[in-house]
Amino acid sequence: MVAVDAPRDRPEGDRLEGDRRHVGRVLCLLLVLLLALVAILSLGHGASGVSAPRVLADWLAGRQIAPTDRIVLVDIRLPRLLTGILVGAGLAVSGAVMQGLFRNPLADPGLLGVSAGASLGAISGIVLGGMLPAAILSFTGWHLVPLAAFGGGWLAMLLLYGISTRRGRTSVATMLLAGIALAAMIGALSGLIVYYANDSQLRDLTFWGLGSLAGASWTKILAAGPLIAAALLAAPFLARGLNGLALGEAAAAHVGIRVQRVKAVAILTAAAATGASVAISGGIGFVGIVVPHLLRLLTGPDHRWLLVNSALLGASVLVCADMVSRTVIAPAELPIGIITAMIGGPFFMWVLLSNRRVIDL
Repeated sequence: MVAVDAPRDRPEGDRLEGDRRHVGRVLCLLLVLLLALVAILSLGHGASGVSAPRVLADWLAGRQIAPTDRIVLVDIRLPRLLTGILVGAGLAVSGAVMQGLFRNPLADPGLLGVSAGASLGAISGIVLGGMLPAAILSFTGWHLVPLAAFGGGWLAMLLLYGISTRRGRTSVATMLLAGIALAAMIGALSGLIVYYANDSQLRDLTFWGLGSLAGASWTKILAAGPLIAAALLAAPFLARGLNGLALGEAAAAHVGIRVQRVKAVAILTAAAATGASVAISGGIGFVGIVVPHLLRLLTGPDHRWLLVNSALLGASVLVCADMVSRTVIAPAELPIGIITAMIGGPFFMWVLLSNRRVIDL
């Protein structure tokens, strides 16, 4: 009986595993097509009414393109599209990495305190930037706030990493608790700085805190884009390690995974992507927690496909949210963080309620 059943069970298990991988491949292809579709729609829609297909047809036919059309498409819409793709992919991949590292589907990039540190840097740049010497202000220009946000995020990450690392080993539990405490202290310091802001600065702080791609430019992409792109390229190499950590650190070490290296690279990857994204777009919530969670329900916890698909879906979601934010009340513009919260909040609440029997809180 045993000799007969064993060969029958093994192909079935292999077939189920193959089907799971097949779902990941098919979904990856569909997400590539979805991203291409939303990118075309984003370039073709806006408050100005400039038609991207018409401009492309003029360019292919050798006809002269109107200066206004060129400015709208090349200097406004295209940088905004690329920024949305980079930020959406960076936040979603950071969320997937954090959920795999903490072995908790409710983990969020903000757990590291990077978002709080970046917010403190931006708040300091907006409120206290005018107190800096004229030489520094002339050198940084309008890049002061993004640079301050990026520096604040990295300082928070380095501080948290130093607190949670002892004798060459990083404690994930200590990092989680220290991240919560650090975010609380940074929030208090940010509130103290905001207390001294004037009305104009308060308006800037409110708009930045809700997130927006309105300030997208080629300069910002060249500054933050390589860092986000490097994090996105490094993330797939973490797939095997994160899959092993799902079994526990001891089991992962027994199968040959260098646990400490995986944790260090995962932290640096998530911190780099989150810090750079917050620096150029402000605070945009729910992308990093909802996108990986949805994909995990569809394709399972295999990070070989989860990380890649998270980048594609996160980019598509943020580009779609940006299209809504700049067209729903055109020519005015809603902060993109409002759109993601209005969509992501109810969706995540539905996920929690529908899975409350199996989610261990």
